Amino acid sequence: MILIKNGRVIDPASGLDELQDVLIGDDGRIAAIEACGEIEHKYSVENAEVIDATGNVVAPGFVDVHVHFRDPGLTYKEDIVTGAQAAAAGGYTIVVCMANTKPSIDSVEVFNEVYAREQKLPIHVLQAANVTIGMQGAKLTDMVALKDAGAVGFTDDGVPIADEKLLLEALKQCKELDVPISLHEEAPELMYSPGVNYGEVSRELGLGGAPEEAEYVLTARDIMLNAKIGAKLDIQHISSAVTVELLRQAKKHGIRVYGEVTPQHLAATEDLVRKKGSLARVNPPLRTEADRQALIAGVADGTIDMIATDHAPHSAEEKARDISEAPSGMIGLETALGLVLTHTYHTGLIPLETIIRALTVNPARLYNVDGGYLSVGGPGDVVIFDLDKEWIVPEHFASKASNSPFIGDELQGRVEYTICNGQIVYSLAK
Repeated sequence: MILIKNGRVIDPASGLDELQDVLIGDDGRIAAIEACGEIEHKYSVENAEVIDATGNVVAPGFVDVHVHFRDPGLTYKEDIVTGAQAAAAGGYTIVVCMANTKPSIDSVEVFNEVYAREQKLPIHVLQAANVTIGMQGAKLTDMVALKDAGAVGFTDDGVPIADEKLLLEALKQCKELDVPISLHEEAPELMYSPGVNYGEVSRELGLGGAPEEAEYVLTARDIMLNAKIGAKLDIQHISSAVTVELLRQAKKHGIRVYGEVTPQHLAATEDLVRKKGSLARVNPPLRTEADRQALIAGVADGTIDMIATDHAPHSAEEKARDISEAPSGMIGLETALGLVLTHTYHTGLIPLETIIRALTVNPARLYNVDGGYLSVGGPGDVVIFDLDKEWIVPEHFASKASNSPFIGDELQGRVEYTICNGQIVYSLAK
């Protein structure tokens, strides 16, 4: 039993934003949410562990629909144990693992092996499966069998799907199964080189660069392919202002589409590549300040539904290569809240409730999971954080990897506790 006292309880699902106490029962569910001091008068809480949340926000545990735990096959970068630890340190109680592992998760046999291990972790680690066999874009996986095995969605993240007829069939199957299909939108024929925005910085570095057209042309195609089908189409890690406007107009016309943006795309621009080199190389790339502002506006007005980290661990040796050869991606679970609060909330650009909504109830609803909200009888998955605490991003993380371009940066806003199933799975003080 855990009693959280005197916190500012924010639950976007119900509209709650008040100073309250929260009691989590021995069954791992929320037993009460009451005015400060009332729970102790109504319930037997003598044996409860008490957390004083005075001055802190108490919110639903965060939900990340886009992480890479590199398991199976690439566990020198990360594994499901260290990935779950990193997630807990970042305030996450539910994460969805991508399927671009080795082997990729394109069969029930591979799925079952990793899924069985994921059930033993201290947070809820969900698993997506591949859209196509071997991520080759030629033949669909057995989506029905994979969903029956426990797959929560389908994605070939890291590789766009070129074949329109194949994608149409995948959209239809995902619609029938009522699961998300999450797409990486970078058209290969429009790319010069990945990881760095096509523009001033790519020219300085002698790289071809990744034009924004590669993202928004493919996004426009896939939105229109889904116009009549109505599958849960999730556009991953949006980076371009044009893509934001495409989603905005699609939603106005009643087309079913969802969008993700990463903390790094809300916090930084291509200028970070000048300072941090390959550590700031990501797919799709960090772009211009105009793009960053459009992404922020997209979250603020609800066009972009979710903030998702695209947590992408790599070894120090891999990231030490020349930027033209280093792999794309950065870790993000442990810096996500600080980056978003520092660069959007504390600058007055996105309201706190909107940020929490994009981190909790919106991603949970997309995946039909029991989480992302606070209510009596609901899951005891809670994050407690200090909006104003200033901290320096360290060199080492709970993650196995340390490929973050934000090491040494001062951020404002930090997770104090993460509680999952009524158990404290992370405490900053410990």
